Amino acid sequence: MTGISRFRWKRPAFLALTFSLLLTFSMVSLAFAAGLTQISSDPYTNPTSNHKTQVEPDTFAFGNTIVSAFQSGRFFDGGGSNIGFATSTNGGATWTHGFLPSSTIFATPAGIYQRASDASVAYDAKHNVWLISWLGIKDPSAGPVDVLVSRSTDGGLTFGAPVVVNASGDFNDKNWTVCDDTASSPFYGHCYTEFDDFTKLNLVQMSTSTNGGLKWGAAKTTPDKACVIGGQPVVQPNGTVIVPIDDCLETAILSFRSTDGGKTWSTTVLAAQLLNDGHPGNIRSPDLPSAEVDKSGRVYVVWTDCRTENFCNSGNNDLLLITSDDGIHWTLPKRIPANTVGSGVDILIPGLGVDRSTSGKSAHLGLAYYFFPNINCTPSTCQLNVGFISSTNGGKSWSAPEQLAGPMTLTWLPLTTQGFMVADYISTSIVPGDNDATPVFQVAKAPTPPPNCSNLSTGAPGQGCDQATYTTPEDLLKMIGGTNAANDVAPSSPINKSGLSAPATAF
Repeated sequence: MTGISRFRWKRPAFLALTFSLLLTFSMVSLAFAAGLTQISSDPYTNPTSNHKTQVEPDTFAFGNTIVSAFQSGRFFDGGGSNIGFATSTNGGATWTHGFLPSSTIFATPAGIYQRASDASVAYDAKHNVWLISWLGIKDPSAGPVDVLVSRSTDGGLTFGAPVVVNASGDFNDKNWTVCDDTASSPFYGHCYTEFDDFTKLNLVQMSTSTNGGLKWGAAKTTPDKACVIGGQPVVQPNGTVIVPIDDCLETAILSFRSTDGGKTWSTTVLAAQLLNDGHPGNIRSPDLPSAEVDKSGRVYVVWTDCRTENFCNSGNNDLLLITSDDGIHWTLPKRIPANTVGSGVDILIPGLGVDRSTSGKSAHLGLAYYFFPNINCTPSTCQLNVGFISSTNGGKSWSAPEQLAGPMTLTWLPLTTQGFMVADYISTSIVPGDNDATPVFQVAKAPTPPPNCSNLSTGAPGQGCDQATYTTPEDLLKMIGGTNAANDVAPSSPINKSGLSAPATAF
């Protein structure tokens, strides 16, 4: 990366987050020229953040309903004007759109927070409640950052005022919420929110709700007081919660779990070493894992890693996959064949989806990601694209990659303190039993006027940006799999990342 640390980022004291309003648009999806479907756009006009920009989507599917949530109106120094959402009740054929109410000062009605960030989506089947988990901050210069959820009781079409998960007064980060939606589970209806407390050196925290997100228990940590960032908890059919997560320096994938409904949490175990060679063009891309679970309870974790590219001396990264049936014992990494070794293609920001009606050797996996076809580029010459690849045999072999969007020039993206931002994470969901996948991602177009979204010298926000949220039309991305084999790779590498002494952040 140009201008920031190649591997890690430190949070500036003035970094912040936010949300605001509920605004429902037409059921008709907007068409993108490349055959994509636009599901939301930034409607805000406050001059303090970049417009029109959206970043960082998550999704979740239950039944035929898919809900996505994302930031709108990205600020240079962290967070957005509000959290937007888009909901499909027919497997991705059509979508409704809106923004959270009573969240940020820009919301309708207005909330108490200056900014919003880090949206994730969960569904509590027992209480029939959709949850959007997010972070809010009252003072962009210093915090505190609260963890909140907004609830929907009408199938994800509208959301209510936020409920506090944690308002400890600390600077909390990288929240993620999941619910136990298996009726036979002893903890059916339990929801879990993971986050890390930056004030306490990225101490991992877990809060539990048993009443549809109306009330959350006191935050608990692991016995080893793990320093972590960017986890995605999943729940097995037997009720065990498994939390794959980065260590706080982003040098390893760790895992911990609860087998008693969140009353206690285990010590972390090492799932895999994480090695990342950075990315070109000063793009913001913390190496956060993407995790999903299949019908049998097998957990799949994907991240970007450089060890297969000349021992991290080539400047580019591939996709790696590990799996576990218990959250303790993990397979050796396999390289997902989204490109050939030595091609110079750099992959970043993966979003994994798993069909939860499939399992094991027949599990269907869909994986969206961003990529650079050539790493020898600058912010003005790098070409960012969106790719997709699928497997129908649990990740043993994969289809040929498809390009969904791009190329995008990086200066079309909003500039942040950590580089040009399209997302810290993206997401793919698969409606159980469906034969296609629904990835959600951001696509940037040339700003009006050109050439840049933000002021590249000062970071001042632009008001002519064009970075919106897209998906693929229903039935476009078939889960076809293929014969391109995923290959075993070494569990470690001789690379020695020295000097990584400060906790990371991914706001």
